[in-house]
Amino acid sequence: MSDRLHDLTAALLEAARRAGAEAADALAVEGTSLSIDIRAGKLEQAERSEGIELGLRVLMGRRQACVSVSDTSAATLAAVAERAVAMAREAPEDPTVGLAEPGQLARDWDIDALELDDPAADPSPAQLDAEARAAEAAALAHGGITQVEASAGFSRRAMHLAASNGFAGGYARTSRSVSAVAFTGSGTAMERDWAGEGRAWQVDMPGAASVGDLAGQRALERAGARKPVTGSFPVLYDERVASSLIGHLLSAVNGAMIARGGSWLRDALGQPVLPAGLSVIEDPLRRRISGSRPFDAEGLATRRRAIVQDGVLTGWTLDLATARKLGMESTASASRGTSAPPSPGTSNIDLTPGRFSRADLIGQMGTGLLVTSMIGSSINGTTGDYSRGASGFWVENGEIAYPVNECTIAGNLRDMLLRIIPANDARAHLATRVPSLLVEGMTLAGA
Repeated sequence: MSDRLHDLTAALLEAARRAGAEAADALAVEGTSLSIDIRAGKLEQAERSEGIELGLRVLMGRRQACVSVSDTSAATLAAVAERAVAMAREAPEDPTVGLAEPGQLARDWDIDALELDDPAADPSPAQLDAEARAAEAAALAHGGITQVEASAGFSRRAMHLAASNGFAGGYARTSRSVSAVAFTGSGTAMERDWAGEGRAWQVDMPGAASVGDLAGQRALERAGARKPVTGSFPVLYDERVASSLIGHLLSAVNGAMIARGGSWLRDALGQPVLPAGLSVIEDPLRRRISGSRPFDAEGLATRRRAIVQDGVLTGWTLDLATARKLGMESTASASRGTSAPPSPGTSNIDLTPGRFSRADLIGQMGTGLLVTSMIGSSINGTTGDYSRGASGFWVENGEIAYPVNECTIAGNLRDMLLRIIPANDARAHLATRVPSLLVEGMTLAGA
């Protein structure tokens, strides 16, 4: 697969050169995926997809254009290159566009050390069907579960990036998953919850039955949910949803937002944005993790870096273009698809864990809300004002009292993040490892 993608990107670059491009990069992506969905004991859907997609970016001075195509014939590649060059000639000038300098490019990476591509044989449809049914059966084994939707899936994806500045490199990655959604009750009293697991390697996957069992347990715990009271209370974000808070921080320090001047953290560089002692670390080089990669979408070597160090914001997330706009250096954070130019994005993220368990934080919060699920959002990217629909469990006297739904939690992200107290329950295999987070003084709108 890698040899084919290498040859296709080389052919695209040659076609671009012949069409008159001054510089260019080419991306080839090929993948297969298989998924099985089970509902009410029957096969709901079986889907397999295979495909290849090519992307070409050409540069004419400080003008650029991107095109994508799934036809790999020589005639199509030539036509696509000519079209891209014609588009680039008409594009507006942008002084920040351009490929990396040769001295900036990644060299001598060890892709095998990352173990992104499982060498085991691809699972068969029958194997995935059996896993989905095992998850369904485990959930239904709980009395009171009325329906289950279970899925199992697999994908194998390879990419290769090449550019006229001399960069060429690629890798493949695999993914395995099992999930289940369990329902209890009926009509307006119906509640549901879910569980899911995913890994890069099949051998690391937990048993499918454990996934269904957890989904069933969670759904039954939701039975009889009602609206909580309105007021100001502490809110504990369960580990399942806590990463969304750090996600808002990562969006606010993205170089594209900063360059536009529209981020609520645009003036916070070098200032505290989290409590002292907490750091946000990006590490793209973790083994067997879905977000790992040896180089970014512009061919720069990825590396471990602190976005927040001991509570203080230390830098933005930058690709080459946003770095040039801000007079800084790229953080090797470029991401891209086949139809658009690079843009900044993060990969594997870690928030410093705390000293307490989730149960400890429930005990400390006294009376408040434990959030396990969120829907909808209203986030003001300029001010950081925050409002989201939520459901979970009401806590009284440090103990879970009853399930709640149909409520809204609100605050301001800058203030909220400065008050977070982390638990120690982040799951080690996730690309984004954020534990449960307690936030004092949130506004809660319920009954």
